[in-house]
Amino acid sequence: MVQESKAKKITYWVLTLWLALGMISTGVVQLMKAKTGAGGADNVARLGYPLYILTIIGVWKILGVIAVLTPKFPLLKEWAYAGFFFLMSGAVISHLMAGSPPGETLPAVLLLVLTVISWYFRPADRKIISVGA
Repeated sequence: MVQESKAKKITYWVLTLWLALGMISTGVVQLMKAKTGAGGADNVARLGYPLYILTIIGVWKILGVIAVLTPKFPLLKEWAYAGFFFLMSGAVISHLMAGSPPGETLPAVLLLVLTVISWYFRPADRKIISVGA
């Protein structure tokens, strides 16, 4: 039982750090309004979104990573995970609707999967605990 719990914690931290790295790196690319790269200005324009959305998304990603990695504040973590889920599912759907090649869609799919798995494996001290019912 202890080993299973330890394996779950290791899985959580490895995948959460990978998620954080992906969100931070794409968030920085978006804040810098870099032309290329996952979430870059060229991709966003090709999907039909205005370039100012890059600033909004970049800030959300960085704040979300801070919320997910900071101890305590379980409600804030739930909001951050929800934000990541809506952001990345929206990116996947946008790429699919625009007919983007798989290579452009894959980073969004990966971050979406990491979001769901990180949320699922989060330790009890990072969950909202419901009392009574």
